[in-house]
Amino acid sequence: QVQLQESGPGLVKPSQTLSLTCTVSGGSITTNYYYWSWIRQSPGKGLEWIGYIDYGGSTYYSPSLKSRTSISRDRSKNRFTLQLSSVTPEDTAMYYCAREAPWVTLDWGQGTQVTVSS
Repeated sequence: QVQLQESGPGLVKPSQTLSLTCTVSGGSITTNYYYWSWIRQSPGKGLEWIGYIDYGGSTYYSPSLKSRTSISRDRSKNRFTLQLSSVTPEDTAMYYCAREAPWVTLDWGQGTQVTVSS
């Protein structure tokens, strides 16, 4: 059974870079043909997909966040990382990592709350 666990600071100041890590157990992030995604949910809003890194290391980002987003991976530690730069209070949300296949989300992390505030 694949499990995902998010980690990172719960409070980030405006204009700084948010950095979160998702550690995966029970499966490899290089296994064909999975996508390893970041998704968030702001208070009172629906889920917003941020982007993914796939089994081969290719990345794809939401157009609305692309200019501020970077997703990378560490194969030796079986984990992947989200960096979101120049954050504002609008980036306050619950952040989730997930394992996806085409058209389906297979597994979710429990989520981590990130608040952007000075």
